[in-house]
Amino acid sequence: MILYFSGTGNSRYVAKRMGEELGDEVVSVNERLKNKNREALRSQTPFVVVSPVYAWRLPRVVEGFILETAFEGNADVYFVLTCGDDVGNAAKYARRLCAKKGLRFCGLEPLVMPENYITMYQAPGREEAEQMIRRAEPELERFAGLIREGKPFPGPKVTLDGRVKSSLVNRLFYPLYVNARGYYAAEACVGCGRCVKLCPLNNIRLENGRPVWGRKCTQCMACICGCPVRAVEYGKRTQGKERYYLTEN
Repeated sequence: MILYFSGTGNSRYVAKRMGEELGDEVVSVNERLKNKNREALRSQTPFVVVSPVYAWRLPRVVEGFILETAFEGNADVYFVLTCGDDVGNAAKYARRLCAKKGLRFCGLEPLVMPENYITMYQAPGREEAEQMIRRAEPELERFAGLIREGKPFPGPKVTLDGRVKSSLVNRLFYPLYVNARGYYAAEACVGCGRCVKLCPLNNIRLENGRPVWGRKCTQCMACICGCPVRAVEYGKRTQGKERYYLTEN
């Protein structure tokens, strides 16, 4: 079973491609979170968790989902984390998470995909993004091959810098950056409610036809990058920036 958490479509794309390669079921963590669905997940094949990396680790919202959900059947778990550059020492914490759940950690691999964290970085243009996705295909197929053969992921080499980023920097990242205080709807907003629909934590509501953000933001970028009229902004950090949202089509 392929499980994915996705803000702007990278992880959804990877999960669906791996589902095609492995002939396996694909399940959206976003939908289960949004619907408060904590029913047990049962699979005879290994579980594969596909997610963006957050500050060089698995997002806390995904960790929480795994801890709160029963996994039945096959106890093997692989992790594929989409990233802009690297995943630091994320494997250490994924292994620890599996130990808490009584699951077998089978490795973690990074997969470089187009940058989407536009409150801090620049997203690529369409042509560059398409090239990056094409370059990711051979790696994606390699991951699927290892899973099919029952082999563990070798994982990337971990550096001292990676250890620091996944520990100290990650701990600072959440209190400093993971909040919705900077989001607002510019005049271009048409009140379509797409941001409300896309938010996996039900953190956005419409009031008088305008989106209002609550306090449960996980900074997945779905609202800002998925807005069809580019009306959502985050303070002055995102003004004039390219938006990246990989559609399902």
